[in-house]
Amino acid sequence: MADETNRNLDREALLFHITGRPGKIEIAATKPLTTQRDLSLAYSPGVAAPCLAIQRDPSTAYDYTAKGNMVAIISNGTAVLGLGDLGALASKPVMEGKAVLFKKFADVDGIDLEVDTHDVDEFVNCVRYLGPTFGGINLEDIKAPECFIIEQRLRALMDIPVFHDDQHGTAIIAAAGLINALDLSGRDIGDAKMVVNGAGAAAIACVELVKAMGMRSANVTLCDSKGVVHRGRSDLNQWKSAHAIDTEARSLQDAMHGADVFLGLSVKGAVTAEMVAAMAPQPIIFAMANPDPEITPEDVLSVRDDAIIATGRSDYPNQINNVLGFPYIFRGALDVRARTINDEMKIAAARAIAALAREDVPDEVAAAYSGRRLRYGRDYIIPVPFDPRLIAAISPAVAEAAMRSGVARKPIIDITGYRRELSARLDPTAASLQALSAQVINNPKRVAFAEGEEEKMIRAALSYRNAGYGTPILIGRTDKIAATMAAMGLGGLEGMEIQNAKLSTQTKPYTDYLYGRLQRQGYLYRDVQRLVNSDRNVFAASMVMLQDADAMVTGTIRHFHSCLSDITKVIDQTPGELVFSVTLLIARGRTVFIADTNVHEAPSAQELADIAIQTAALARRMGHEPRVALLSYSTFGAPLGRTPDRSRQAVALLEERKVEFEFDGEIGVHVALDPDLLTLYPFCRLSAPANVLIMPGLHSANISSKLMQKMGGASTIGPVLMGLSRPCQIVPMDATVSDIVHMATLAAAEAGR
Repeated sequence: MADETNRNLDREALLFHITGRPGKIEIAATKPLTTQRDLSLAYSPGVAAPCLAIQRDPSTAYDYTAKGNMVAIISNGTAVLGLGDLGALASKPVMEGKAVLFKKFADVDGIDLEVDTHDVDEFVNCVRYLGPTFGGINLEDIKAPECFIIEQRLRALMDIPVFHDDQHGTAIIAAAGLINALDLSGRDIGDAKMVVNGAGAAAIACVELVKAMGMRSANVTLCDSKGVVHRGRSDLNQWKSAHAIDTEARSLQDAMHGADVFLGLSVKGAVTAEMVAAMAPQPIIFAMANPDPEITPEDVLSVRDDAIIATGRSDYPNQINNVLGFPYIFRGALDVRARTINDEMKIAAARAIAALAREDVPDEVAAAYSGRRLRYGRDYIIPVPFDPRLIAAISPAVAEAAMRSGVARKPIIDITGYRRELSARLDPTAASLQALSAQVINNPKRVAFAEGEEEKMIRAALSYRNAGYGTPILIGRTDKIAATMAAMGLGGLEGMEIQNAKLSTQTKPYTDYLYGRLQRQGYLYRDVQRLVNSDRNVFAASMVMLQDADAMVTGTIRHFHSCLSDITKVIDQTPGELVFSVTLLIARGRTVFIADTNVHEAPSAQELADIAIQTAALARRMGHEPRVALLSYSTFGAPLGRTPDRSRQAVALLEERKVEFEFDGEIGVHVALDPDLLTLYPFCRLSAPANVLIMPGLHSANISSKLMQKMGGASTIGPVLMGLSRPCQIVPMDATVSDIVHMATLAAAEAGR
């Protein structure tokens, strides 16, 4: 089953990378290039002015170019993700992935560069001349010991940060976890005894960092594949010999006796239960080998119920994950134009991460772990990767350390303001979606994929299953679904379910229920029976209504309104709410909620007010503080007309209801989204550009959202169906597999909520 799951994941990953524009990154212009004047400013002749300014003062390159927000992600592919030496070209998907993480988590622009050489001198000579282009260098997936030499030489040659994440990123996150584990077990770092198994780049970086933080050299025992690294060995390179100690211990088993801390960066199964049993009281065990740890938490707990355990895996508590560090470390370093990333900055990052784990966990993060309390303790010593507070906690700490240690070239005067700026820099939607995904993984749901014979639905159902979100239920004929899967070369049906309406034992209860709803609307029993047997939307909605499924998703072969008509035959709207849809537009790190994009052709003032209230609540659930604009072609009475009247009346209704969010209208979209234009209306209630746009009619909402998606380069989520008493989502007919999975996950999360 595990092998089949891995094969399915491989197929999904290949489809993910090849679909649409190949790869995961592109270049986007930050300035308009639509007129001749734009071109003359961006290129010749206007570009000469910043060129000459930089020649006069090289530091202005940070002001006139993107240098200050660009990091080169550089590898020769000699140690790729535990896969070994794949070569420079084969490492490119990993480096692109790293660029995506930089952008997503810290708004840093990463450019991947794959250097096709194993020769250290050639590699160094290639990279050293890239300094004028980038604000920092992130070395990645370079094997030891070459990675030590390359980093050391480049740091000496370049005046921008050079950071090998495989070494220092791992060390910083592990150190953060260790700070809290020592605290919880009542230990002092100066007295603790630690055993490190594995003597590669990451392990040695961990040893060096914890020693810089105060752990005594004599208390750290390093082990490699030949046993303890002691001073009697003659086979040690300079990096291992720097950490050799005088000891009688010769094996890992010897070293583990009485140890307070075990830190593993080696191989699966390196540690036995007997070794754990021989450790000191309240042992701290960081088994970080990937994908399988040196010892599983279950095996540790079978002999020691007092242990504090961390791994590199997301399916156990306390994941040591580098994404907690490198984006935010570079963010802080870039913002003060640091010359390097030194030990003071690494320690500051580790302490900031550790401190964040001791704070109250926000609702959006806690919700992702339904059934588990995220509170500082043995099972929560490290923040989770999608915690939105990470950037405002780590980057300022790194920046301040750079200033204190004298490597910052542009000090930040107002550090409090800097924290606020960082908090606002990233769109919280990404963190919210990750939190929803984690929530569903922790509370899996059964989701009915109504159009179960369609290729896209089948692929989406497989992705839903493989992601661990729960059980997908395909509505359709088994032979047809199996034939489609075989033709696509997809895996088996394990962990999935197929429901054929004509053969289901639930057809009669569904028919009886639906007849009770529709008998006074002109339907005979046989009419309802035909609906249940032949309409997959009706069947899937009946499954959800009678709790044979938790949620449903449909829409790839029928228009939204047809699907909604089918579903509402079965499922009522939530009392006191309106049924409508919201489309999320995401562009350049900013999310705007647009409503109603699919249901109400010309909503009344009352309906506009209801839509505003429900959409504002959705925005809050997604991590945004709603600022609602009731849109029109008119802005505060100029010009007058019947359509603006409805928006004005809706504003009056919101005032009467004393809602707890910012709102105003009627207002033009150009004003609602432009902070400079908003200043022309000092009486406007919106303190900043709107992020919730309530459209005056279906035509404007539907056209604008689709136009932005097709022409404006915006990504979309939705339309998200609101107001039904059971979780159902309808995707557009042109939805991708990823779109369907997103909507299924949203429906599953709503079922859990």
